[in-house]
Amino acid sequence: MEELREVKIEDANYPESLRILKDAPKVLYYRGILPAAEEITIAMVGTRRPTSYGQQAALQLAGDLTDAGVTVVSGMAPGIDTFAHQTVVEKGKRTIAVLGTGLDEKSIYPQQNLALSRRIVETGGCLISELPPESHGSKFTFPKRNRIISALSLGTVVIEAKEKSGSLITAKYAKQQKKLIFAVPGPIFSLNAKGPNGLIKQGATLVEHANDILSALNIKPVERKHAAEAENRQESLIMGALSEGNLPIDAIIQKTELPAPSIATALAIMEISGKIRNLGGNTYSLNT
Repeated sequence: MEELREVKIEDANYPESLRILKDAPKVLYYRGILPAAEEITIAMVGTRRPTSYGQQAALQLAGDLTDAGVTVVSGMAPGIDTFAHQTVVEKGKRTIAVLGTGLDEKSIYPQQNLALSRRIVETGGCLISELPPESHGSKFTFPKRNRIISALSLGTVVIEAKEKSGSLITAKYAKQQKKLIFAVPGPIFSLNAKGPNGLIKQGATLVEHANDILSALNIKPVERKHAAEAENRQESLIMGALSEGNLPIDAIIQKTELPAPSIATALAIMEISGKIRNLGGNTYSLNT
């Protein structure tokens, strides 16, 4: 992985949006390329245990925002954060992850995202932390780093969060910092919808499509034509593979020769739309 560097608050390349915070970190540790002053950034956060609906929302919004030239910022936590980052690096684009641990590979959390952290740097992104190497996360460091996520972004979008979620801490910081707040609505009976639905009641912008965010940023709306063509091709290949019978995800990847992240995304969307069924244990069948 690229060399670990540090930048002090008095240095010229220290992010200006952090410098103005009352509790700005005196030193930032980072790998990759620090955010530029003119960079258009949006934070995307949410539950660590998303539903298929939340997964699809994160995948589509992160993909469309990236296609529009927006840099997605998140915390690389399991769940929504991971889906957002993974979608961006799969496109070979830049994303920023703010961690609540040190940036040495033994301290990075979660460890299952170690490969993702490397890909973030390889695709022109950045890993950032206010904690020195060999710092392990705690119940204090993760909520505290959320102020950095919101400060580095022009706005924060919340996708699925319970009433006492860390994602709402990020939204609270965003409000204090006078940033834009967006929320993806959810079913009224879902605990994961309590957070975003509550934010919408408080005045957050309701998000059904990336264009709802782009409009607030005065950015030209995205056209999903090419994305739809790619999705249709992936679905056709998967349907063809499953026409021979039930298959585990590894066999689907082997038969279609598609990247594993693309398969995971496509399977989640196809399951939601009722085209396939998850039989358990990551084994799928056509929903005939």
